[in-house]
Amino acid sequence: MSSLRKIEVTTGVWWVECPSADLRVLCGCPADVVKHLMKRGLIASTERGGITYETGPSAILLSDVMVQNGSFANLGEFPVLQMLYRQGMLLPNHPGNTGAKPLLIGSAEQVRAQLQYIYRGNYGLISEEELIDAGATPETARELMRMKLKFAFGSIRHPGELLDSLVVENDPVPVKNGVTIKRVRLNVFEFRHGDETVLVDLNLPPFETYECPYPLGFYNMPREYFSVVHSGEGDGWDINRPAMGSILMFQGRVFLIDAGPNILSTLDALGIGVNEIEGIFHTHSHDDHFAGLTTLIRADHRIKYYATPLVRASVARKIAALLSIEPSAFADYFECHDLVEDEWTDIEGLEIKPVFSPHPVETTIFQFRTPWEDGYRTYAHFADICRLEVLKGFVTDDEAKPGISAATYDRVAKAYAVPAQVKKVDVGGGLIHGDANDFRDDTSGKVILAHTALKHTVAQKAIGSTASFGTVDTLIPSNHDFIWRSAYDLLMSYFPDIAHHQIRVLLNNPVVTFNPGTILVKERAPAEAVFLLLSGSVEALHIDGGSRSVLSAGAMIGELAALLEAEMTETYRAIGFVKALRIAAPFYREFVRRNELLASITRIFENRQFLQRTWLFGEVVSTRTLNRIAKDMTLTRFQMGEVVDIGPESVALVVGGAVGRYLGDHCVETLVSGDFFGEELAIFWTPSMFRLRALIATDAYLLPAGLLAGIPSVRWKLFEASGKRMSAIFESGTTGRVLLQWHDDYRVDVVRLDTQHRRLFEQANAILDAIESGRGVAEVQSLMSAMIEYARYHFGEEEALMLRHQYPETDAHRGRHAALISQLESLKVEVEAADSPQDIDLLPVLKEWLVSHILTEDRRYSGFLNAKGVF
Repeated sequence: MSSLRKIEVTTGVWWVECPSADLRVLCGCPADVVKHLMKRGLIASTERGGITYETGPSAILLSDVMVQNGSFANLGEFPVLQMLYRQGMLLPNHPGNTGAKPLLIGSAEQVRAQLQYIYRGNYGLISEEELIDAGATPETARELMRMKLKFAFGSIRHPGELLDSLVVENDPVPVKNGVTIKRVRLNVFEFRHGDETVLVDLNLPPFETYECPYPLGFYNMPREYFSVVHSGEGDGWDINRPAMGSILMFQGRVFLIDAGPNILSTLDALGIGVNEIEGIFHTHSHDDHFAGLTTLIRADHRIKYYATPLVRASVARKIAALLSIEPSAFADYFECHDLVEDEWTDIEGLEIKPVFSPHPVETTIFQFRTPWEDGYRTYAHFADICRLEVLKGFVTDDEAKPGISAATYDRVAKAYAVPAQVKKVDVGGGLIHGDANDFRDDTSGKVILAHTALKHTVAQKAIGSTASFGTVDTLIPSNHDFIWRSAYDLLMSYFPDIAHHQIRVLLNNPVVTFNPGTILVKERAPAEAVFLLLSGSVEALHIDGGSRSVLSAGAMIGELAALLEAEMTETYRAIGFVKALRIAAPFYREFVRRNELLASITRIFENRQFLQRTWLFGEVVSTRTLNRIAKDMTLTRFQMGEVVDIGPESVALVVGGAVGRYLGDHCVETLVSGDFFGEELAIFWTPSMFRLRALIATDAYLLPAGLLAGIPSVRWKLFEASGKRMSAIFESGTTGRVLLQWHDDYRVDVVRLDTQHRRLFEQANAILDAIESGRGVAEVQSLMSAMIEYARYHFGEEEALMLRHQYPETDAHRGRHAALISQLESLKVEVEAADSPQDIDLLPVLKEWLVSHILTEDRRYSGFLNAKGVF
């Protein structure tokens, strides 16, 4: 009988078990993976000694890259909670507690990032200092920390105390009881037990995404004046429903309340394209309300993010932990608007009040209202809340002890009782969720019970209603169709120089609705009409299956084929319900002729079509946004052997040919049609440690970096691809001879700084390798210049962290940095003056420069920054 067994759980997720070694490994950890395991029977209820608990994994193998095809690949919060509590691995005197801890397996960077993300998921902001820095008064910060410590049973513990971790390298490392694991290549791992092996590939195929564990169906949502669409009533353990969330429709605009796992499936089911989303109101950072944020980044505009400063700071730190970025980078992807706790804010007619909610992380509940004929129409969204019985036990007059004041309890109880026309409440129970009994005397028009995977009891049914997915509570009906306003706005943005009366000519065409799965137009068929997408999402497909892209509101379908009276080059298929303005082809041709638009439309279309067929732009970037890029892109040719330098203002997209990416004398990557380069400096202001050279004559489009940086979906893909590219290069061992070996002992336990230190080691190795290989002075000098540039960037990052957290030795450290740069520049001068680079022994100098500084100077700040919550 085989000792190793591998099971495909779902796309991108595998299960490897070795019963004789008592090892069960969840390989791949995207959002809602616990629900997939439950549906596959890999998590099941069992009983021992009269105690009912769950089976499940004992270890998690993390993806080498944090983001794949736009979604988080490593979200271990709920799987770890399942191991610690539902399996009982943390609970005293529990049959599941054998003394073994849950095990995280993966690269050093991903393991440390995951530990810090779980830390932030458990506690949010972790000190009075962080709370004050986020905007709390000292008095409020003290009170919040008292409450946090009560939820945390008296102390805030780093997950490193609760979890074990194992770093995987290219050589086998022992996991447990004779089972070993090694990395074969990026995201591909081999498990071995005795003579048996299994191979696990965690790479998502192109154009594929992680699957939703539950079917949702499709709904043709009405766009009311003010309505609530119920898009989730479950919790993080409910295998049949999305986690608690809602969608507000207001005056034709779409707002989300929270973004849980599989939010894209939710939007597709409801016929809402991501480009239609105006904003999100965010309650808190737990994964069942947080995991869908990367999906919102797929929009072609920065979606407005509404939360209190404390909630925003908590969310930004959690994302920063996952991605090893600065929390301030959150504002690169969302347009942040801070709300004031307990105050009404008017957002173009929709009024919002966030209200404090006791929870282990920074949390608010929301009240919404808008005026109508009989006063205000109101909706209240109460996720997550704590039941009053638990809160009563928290009350203490001793301010030195964990707990809350009686005034805080009274404030919360009063907030729970505020009536609304519709009120959705968390009734998940336990220590950190709500109780339906707290709302038995509620005077709201309708109370909806949510945030639970359990069936409602008879008593609960007597208190509140249920709301199945896709149902709508209309608070104010609409007396006209807001879709026409959307059509007008989109046409005006598409034809900004055309007179309004001409736009109204187009607007007089019919709006048509396509059912889910319907083909709008087919490849190789004549274009009988042009379609402007107004709502929903459409996928563009080739019959040969070679590419797929997703289009949302603002996309124009069939335009050039209609103008040229040619056949369609792609098939367009509705994902959910889709509304589109249908303009007959002859009518559109006449409109274009009258306004003399054919030449500009043709040129822009050809550029746009190329962009749409690339991975970078092939998903939910609207036609109007692609047009802006297409107008400003320029074609450039590089001759074979030419060093490619496009400057800091552009990102290049290869059209044809090949460009080599070199580290020293080693070509570590070849870029071909559809690939891009230049994003490090142009978008992320990170000096590149590579040099580029045309391997053959190469054509490339130069795209304006400033424009790309403002498109969240494109910026996110550049970030994702750059991280994956760097990991692949440095994990592959193709970067030349290793004369300076990186060791785990060199870590300073701040993930992004450790990553930068590794990059400096690679650059030093490239310099030493070039010298040993007999390369000329110019080559060595070029590599040294790149290292100096990158060192300046890295030192700036370090110093910014020190200043932000008031590290007492900042000035001395800054002086040491200046001396190190001066030392490197002097070495470069020596190389230039030497007859040959081989005459200078750089190895001891670079070793001293890197290793000594990290082991002595840098490790002094490690504990200080960690204590400030910087990892």
